[in-house]
Amino acid sequence: MSEPALAPRSPFGGVVIVWGAALLAAIAIGIFVPAEWRVQWLIVGFGGAVLLSFALQLWYGQTKGFILRTAASVTGALLLLGVVSAGFALAALVPA
Repeated sequence: MSEPALAPRSPFGGVVIVWGAALLAAIAIGIFVPAEWRVQWLIVGFGGAVLLSFALQLWYGQTKGFILRTAASVTGALLLLGVVSAGFALAALVPA
């Protein structure tokens, strides 16, 4: 008797995890980092999102769609960090 094949994990889970990690990193950078260092730390946060994306997609273990899933993770993280960066820039224009 053979065992039934298990259902594969959802490939979008890794994409959403990377987006969530990028959002949490952006929030932490906005809270804990001084304004003059935020851009540099957002770049570091994006690098971490890229590494996390590769790690999660390699852990998923499915070769089909690897580039698409990784690109979706990285592009979403880049857009999210860009929007947060624009928010930081607009907040810097408002007098305190």
